[in-house]
Amino acid sequence: MRRAIHVIPRGSTPETAAEARVTLAYDDRHRRRIRLATDAGWDFLLDLPEATVLGDGDGLRLEDGGWLLVRAADEELVAVTCREAADLPRIAWHIGNRHIPAAFDGARILIRYDHVIVDMVRGLGAEATPLRAPFTPERGAYDQKAPHGHGHSHAHEHGHTHEHGHTHDHGHSHDHGHSHDHGHSHEHAHSHEHEHSHAHGHGHSHGHGHDREDRHG
Repeated sequence: MRRAIHVIPRGSTPETAAEARVTLAYDDRHRRRIRLATDAGWDFLLDLPEATVLGDGDGLRLEDGGWLLVRAADEELVAVTCREAADLPRIAWHIGNRHIPAAFDGARILIRYDHVIVDMVRGLGAEATPLRAPFTPERGAYDQKAPHGHGHSHAHEHGHTHEHGHTHDHGHSHDHGHSHDHGHSHEHAHSHEHEHSHAHGHGHSHGHGHDREDRHG
């Protein structure tokens, strides 16, 4: 299988010199390594050093010579507009608060079609007009290598894990174990047996041994 290994910036080579075209939706224009097919029907492997956003008109240099012209595919989008320009930032805030990829085109916000979001923006007083067009959303300031969706998903998952760790700190409550309610304390430690800190439960048992020494004393 032929490999595309280098991005050619738009305008640096005449489009007529391209060996073939490849028309891609946005998700497939922001990849590092994936099997794709040209418009002519033959497969190739996109194999770049890092994930790169391919714009409409960019090229892909093939390892064995020649290059492919990239075209942005039309996608099902919604153009969000407001009668009053001053209302647009408020609508943009609500869209961004839901971590939805969006592109800005003058007085329009372009998003992928989603009936839930369409209902939301209309409920906020905006207009939502379906259309088909290429989609190239804005990228986050700290999201330069990974796709927005993936980068955000990872950050959200990490944050949730941190929150779980905080719950474990609550389970650490040594004061609760020291309250001579030995049966309840032991049962509470047992409930965390399936979690990461089984060793911590043993540490709590050590505290129980210390209580026994106090009683014998």
